Amino acid sequence: MKKSFTHQFDLQKRTIIMKNILITGGAGFIGSNLCHKLVALGYNVTVLDNLSPQIHGDKNSQMNSPTYQNMLKAGVQFIHGSVNIKEDWIQALQGQDVIIHLAAETGTGQSMYQIHKYVDVNIGGTSLMLDLLANTEHNIKKMIVASSRAIYGEGKYLCETHGEVFPNERKDVDLSNGDFECKCPICKGPLTLLSTDEESKKHPTSLYGITKQVQEDMVLTVGKSLNIPAVAFRYQNVYGPGQSLGNPYTGILSIFSTQMKNNNNINIFEDGKESRDFVYIDDVVDATVLGLVKDEANFQVFNVGSDKPINVLTVANLLKNIYGASVDISISGNYRLGDIRHNYADLSKIKVMLGYNPKFSFQEGLNMFCKWVENQDVYEDKYELSIEEMKSKGLYK
Repeated sequence: MKKSFTHQFDLQKRTIIMKNILITGGAGFIGSNLCHKLVALGYNVTVLDNLSPQIHGDKNSQMNSPTYQNMLKAGVQFIHGSVNIKEDWIQALQGQDVIIHLAAETGTGQSMYQIHKYVDVNIGGTSLMLDLLANTEHNIKKMIVASSRAIYGEGKYLCETHGEVFPNERKDVDLSNGDFECKCPICKGPLTLLSTDEESKKHPTSLYGITKQVQEDMVLTVGKSLNIPAVAFRYQNVYGPGQSLGNPYTGILSIFSTQMKNNNNINIFEDGKESRDFVYIDDVVDATVLGLVKDEANFQVFNVGSDKPINVLTVANLLKNIYGASVDISISGNYRLGDIRHNYADLSKIKVMLGYNPKFSFQEGLNMFCKWVENQDVYEDKYELSIEEMKSKGLYK
């Protein structure tokens, strides 16, 4: 197996400078993996997490979960609290050198009708953090915030007539007629997909994307005003062992896996050719650690992905073959308002400035993910309930 990091010796030397790390949302998928990496590198890690039932299950399963128990065994200090409660922030910030702010509500579709919840957690929790940094004594020397590819909306394309363009949100009338591809915002002509770099237009098509854009802008702006170096990582579709198999609102690989393990058929939206940039969890952790230890990252934003688009139908068929599932995979033409068509990351900036290169191909990462899934309990498939919620709000067609 490939090494998950190539600069371990250098990192261990630099942990002396900023030793105490607070990770909000540290019990989540990215956070828990990041915790173990940082502990292995010699950092003191504190986690602030509310153990959301949507991700972690009910109270009994939360406290007995392998993720939670393994963090405690590793020596992680755990604070069961919320980023929306001032007193929890005050407790968590004591003695910390760095904040890695991962805590957020993450379902793109769900964000379109649970608006107050998403704004309250993603923007409200971040504003509370920044307010405390601006108005109380602390030792914070760096902030890292988890942003998202969702802030780009439909990303970057090439029009033969107008060059590089950034398409508008796709219209319901076109989607209902099976016309799924993006059009040039100027001439309405066909487009060729390009990788999306950090200078691309930010125009999210979901409430989730809006909150991540605001969250990112807040951290970078206030970080500059307080002279606290800040870094924003725009993660693409992160996957791998440890991803929640019980959350029906986010994570296409885990959603499909849970459906297949329940012998439920798979409904592919649109025409199955919509694509995403899937990045393996170890690569995401490595990128985040680079942002922690490298001064070159300060006050910068970086894409984190694999720089390769893979369509959803291909993903479903690969999973079916690996699991040996006997389910049917059908292309329905259904669609969700707020979904994007394509988006994959241009990694030029993070490669040059931080030395990041994704180490795991999608096939390698998928094999490891599926091997992990095979050893997990089969979770109840609640995906159709999430779809019914969207239907009732007029967001699923």
